[in-house]
Amino acid sequence: MTVKVTVVGCSGSYPGPDSAASCYLLQAEHEGRTWNLVLDMGNGALGQLQRYVDPLAVDAVLISHLHADHCVDMTSYYVLRKYHPSGSQPKIPVWGPKRTSRRLAKAYDLPREPGMNEEFDFHRYSDPFRVGPFAVESFPVDHPVEAFAMRVTVDGVTVAYSGDTGPTPALLDVAADADLFLCEASFRHGDDNPPSLHLTGVEAGEAAANAGAKRLIVTHVPPWHDAGAILAEAKSAYDGPLELAAAGAVYEV
Repeated sequence: MTVKVTVVGCSGSYPGPDSAASCYLLQAEHEGRTWNLVLDMGNGALGQLQRYVDPLAVDAVLISHLHADHCVDMTSYYVLRKYHPSGSQPKIPVWGPKRTSRRLAKAYDLPREPGMNEEFDFHRYSDPFRVGPFAVESFPVDHPVEAFAMRVTVDGVTVAYSGDTGPTPALLDVAADADLFLCEASFRHGDDNPPSLHLTGVEAGEAAANAGAKRLIVTHVPPWHDAGAILAEAKSAYDGPLELAAAGAVYEV
């Protein structure tokens, strides 16, 4: 089984000149069709997502946490699904932290009820779950708000995603023997970085190495940093295949 991973957006903390904020499209064949799973929907992501898939063909969205650079384009996606001229669209499942439905309704200035509950079927992360061929596990990570990393497996092929996190042992479980590890690296090694927020390039490389990840994609680098320097940091700690995420990059795992 092949899992196709498309980097829709990978800019850290806010959109950059070359990329929307966080969004990743996972695709796999199952039961005679292509299933489409979206991880995060940050600023600008919905516009770019349309380059790679019909937004009405998305089967589910997984939101890692409720900071705007990971979720705010769900407000635009709500509009697309609610008012599309082709007619009423079926609800699709959306997983996220506690109060995801409330946060998104507030972001679009909607009343709490119905909010976006007529367009999306909201779920809170708890036990492992499935979306078509995708088996999903979530792991709480270290961030100022409730935040989750994700491990998505299809017939033994695993894609791991750190979401946003400071250093945490949870990443060892998230990325254990993963075929592809999308890992954030928002900080530079040696800077006076705040705790419990993000990883440095060195820490991303260490997480991948310690977890035995087979391939590392360094992502979520803010535009104010030299992405090449962050990648060099990761290379100093991880000797497997690795590269810097770029909008439009496609990986077949």
